[in-house]
Amino acid sequence: MHAQRTTPRRRTRAVLTVGVAVVAAATAVLPPTAASAAPGTVAEAAELMAEAAQQLTAVEAQVHEAEEIVAGHQQAAAAAAEQARAAREALAVHEPQIRAIVQSSFTGQAQSRVAAFLTSDSAGELVQQMTTLDMIATHTNSVITQVAAARAAADQAQAAADQAAATAQAGLTELQAQQAEVERRAAEYQSDYARLSAAEQDRVSTMVAGPRMAAPSVAELPVAPGSAAATAIQVALAQVGAPYRRGATGPDAFDCSGLTSYAYAAAGITLPRTSGGQSKIGPALSRGELQPGDLVFYYSPISHVALYIGNGMIVHARTYGTPLAVTSVDQGGFRFGVRPTG
Repeated sequence: MHAQRTTPRRRTRAVLTVGVAVVAAATAVLPPTAASAAPGTVAEAAELMAEAAQQLTAVEAQVHEAEEIVAGHQQAAAAAAEQARAAREALAVHEPQIRAIVQSSFTGQAQSRVAAFLTSDSAGELVQQMTTLDMIATHTNSVITQVAAARAAADQAQAAADQAAATAQAGLTELQAQQAEVERRAAEYQSDYARLSAAEQDRVSTMVAGPRMAAPSVAELPVAPGSAAATAIQVALAQVGAPYRRGATGPDAFDCSGLTSYAYAAAGITLPRTSGGQSKIGPALSRGELQPGDLVFYYSPISHVALYIGNGMIVHARTYGTPLAVTSVDQGGFRFGVRPTG
């Protein structure tokens, strides 16, 4: 390791120490990494870069979760705004009736009762006219009751819409700050990575993403031809060599859950967007229960997902500087697998 790399390495040691708040749901804080002396060997440098890559992965996973939460708030705000609009329209329907009631007023109804008494030719006719006036009064009261209920509903719906919009905006503002911080730290990581020699970069990639293996053909794998798993594996293997990019879902670049989502979408199966979401779609499977096509999850909390292709191998998009590759399922941090097809 050359002397001029001392400062970037020290900076790498301290990178990614800021916790990411998951807006309006929970707070997930990434434990800080204590700064230490600059590495003295290539192995130490590789270890620090691998540590930084893992921390970056964890933060990115948290931001993904925050993105989903904010999207949910935005959808709720839109739904609340629609409910408020509908409530206002319902209130407007009663406007002509209210105007008619105001114009006639209760005084006019009283005068109508006197007129009915004076102009009736018989007791029967008087009762009939008075009954009609009572029905009009009852209708008036009913309309007023409906208008009051509609106004209350409109006011409540508008208040809910305003609150939902405020929550969504607050979440969006916080998320934008988180995304900017992740982008800054990712750029710093990539800058440090670029300063390494080719051999050092290869060592870091191996530590972070596992040793690269030759990509097999689907025909070589123990998977049923034409199945959803076979389709997903074939599509994923076709992306080997594509670059990693945070938030990317293909076809030119991917992050980990972007790759698995892309592969299974080709098989007609929609997966949640995040690694954490994908980890909850089915029962957890042990290492010995894995079958080709299963999703495999790593680290605690879950921050990485790969596609198991059989014969002890996975295909995954791991981190910056490391293209999408095939490697061993038995890299560090294995948690469990999940079968998308049930």
